[in-house]
Amino acid sequence: MPAIQQERLLVVEFTKMSGAGNDFIIIDNRLYHFSNSELARLAKRLCRRREAIGADGLLAFASATSADVDYVMVYYNADGSRGSMCGNGARCLGRFARLAGAGSEEMVFDSDVGQFRIIVPDDLTKHVRLYMPDCSDYRSKVDLHLEGLDCEVDADYLWTGTEHIVCWVSDVDSFDVLSIGSRLRSHPVLGSAGANVNFSSIIHAGRTEKSPLPVLRMRTFEKGVEAETSACGTGALAVTLSAMKRGEISNGPVSIEMPGGTLTVGFSGSAQEPEGLYLEGPAEVIFRGTVEI
Repeated sequence: MPAIQQERLLVVEFTKMSGAGNDFIIIDNRLYHFSNSELARLAKRLCRRREAIGADGLLAFASATSADVDYVMVYYNADGSRGSMCGNGARCLGRFARLAGAGSEEMVFDSDVGQFRIIVPDDLTKHVRLYMPDCSDYRSKVDLHLEGLDCEVDADYLWTGTEHIVCWVSDVDSFDVLSIGSRLRSHPVLGSAGANVNFSSIIHAGRTEKSPLPVLRMRTFEKGVEAETSACGTGALAVTLSAMKRGEISNGPVSIEMPGGTLTVGFSGSAQEPEGLYLEGPAEVIFRGTVEI
């Protein structure tokens, strides 16, 4: 009897990382050269909660394509859709780059929405800082009325690397993020792209004896994950910018509290004309492993 030929599986190394509760599967694509369609399928397969490794998205670390950058970031959401920018993912990938020996403390990487500067200290206990552009699209008081929606939504739209709605509510901790966020993320006014939906409250807008920074609290329903995530980096930036443009925040940096942890959004200049916007927070390795595909 002839031997049964079994299909050979590819063993892929990965790193699981977390940025303030946002978790990601990172693959060094310099080794595997997966195509975009293959990465999309991997994200959809591996990011499933309770059925696979589980993550909010998949990051591919790719070789630089020009001399002015250190590496390229490719990001896919958990549902396999392509993500333009992920602030926490970018910070995690920066730390991965340092651990992989691919760059120095200050690096520049390329993404679907352009080049970004990132500061990754040698000390693994220190936070990673990602410099962000000001939002290119801001719309105040967006009308998000929906039939049957039993709450008033006071919202702004901002693009901070990806699409965001910032909804200001009196008590974000008790808000029904899942059901209302799932309805608003594809509201007709947002177009085909939809948006991440951030629900936020101002804890205090100025400095106090107990806190040296203004504090905002937020929770996010994230498109592409189609669920509430523990943190959102570009969402933290959107919430801060919305508060600044509304005149609620006059100076930085600002502390953003989320279910998974705390991020800092900083800037120089005035709140109306900020310069040097950055997102800063932890970027930690959870574990490394292999998976057969």
